[in-house]
Amino acid sequence: MDQARAALILGLLACGEPLEDAGPPVVDAGIPLAELPFATEVVDFSPGPGAGFGQVDYPEIVLGPPKGYGPQRGSTDVLSLGHGGSITLGFAPRVIIDGAGEDFLVFENPFWVGASSDNAFSELGSVEVSPDGDNWYQFECNSQQIPPDQCAGYTPTERFDSVQPLTPTRCGGDGFDLATLGLTEARFVRITDLSHSGGAPSAGFDLDAVGLIHYRE
Repeated sequence: MDQARAALILGLLACGEPLEDAGPPVVDAGIPLAELPFATEVVDFSPGPGAGFGQVDYPEIVLGPPKGYGPQRGSTDVLSLGHGGSITLGFAPRVIIDGAGEDFLVFENPFWVGASSDNAFSELGSVEVSPDGDNWYQFECNSQQIPPDQCAGYTPTERFDSVQPLTPTRCGGDGFDLATLGLTEARFVRITDLSHSGGAPSAGFDLDAVGLIHYRE
């Protein structure tokens, strides 16, 4: 990929500050999904009871960039996993690699009730990674801690419409570091609902996207 195209992609995938009463975030593509550092395939989806929301647009709804609105409201561009449901994503042609700090971000649709960070509405999920699709390693989610440690689904997703790179500080989402598991790389990410909340067809963890911070082609 030439430098000009790489710079264009970086700009399209950046995050901005949430905008009050703004319309849907716009990530103008024109760029093939395989060139974006987000999930490119669903390897497996095992919905739990109460799943159904978002399935009309499955699998595209969980591939590519998220569509966040910041902490003021949750996105509806998501797939509900259902109670105890799980989904496994691949990132070909990319491989997640261990770098400085978090290596990938999981985006859900939590929001702050009454605009208060002390009153977050969230549906948590556990996260596993695999270097080969056979051996899996799980981040130990501590859902009792506030904010939860090593869990997905707590941090609001910001809007993707400015010129800053993909980072947890600017983009929101929950970050995960392969070094925590003693891994140097991973090819697959599996997310499993832990919240056991909500009624059909929108129960459980609502997946928006998974983005890569450190990776190789």
